[in-house]
Amino acid sequence: MTKVTILKKDNKIFEVECDGHTMYGEKGEDIVCASLSSIVQTAVLGLLMVALLELDMKRDDEKGYLKFTLPENLSEQQTIQASAILDTMLCGISDLNESFSDYIELEVKSYDVY
Repeated sequence: MTKVTILKKDNKIFEVECDGHTMYGEKGEDIVCASLSSIVQTAVLGLLMVALLELDMKRDDEKGYLKFTLPENLSEQQTIQASAILDTMLCGISDLNESFSDYIELEVKSYDVY
């Protein structure tokens, strides 16, 4: 099972962690793992190449691990772009999780700042 943990601050995603393989199918033929990976990796590409962010990122493909954190003090434009990319990513993960909840665990945690 892949555990996906998404952290939000002030209703904006600032960290994403994916840990483990979904184990839906054989290695190289696991469509759930491939779908989840495509959604998350496309979001990372958007953050890097569209929003031009420098992410703090850790990755281990063998273990099925990816974690990235957005930098602090983003410009207004970067905040808007990052939010659009990450909210869209969350929509994709949530939709996939609805159909394959035996293989994906999704947790969204909010830390509100006052």
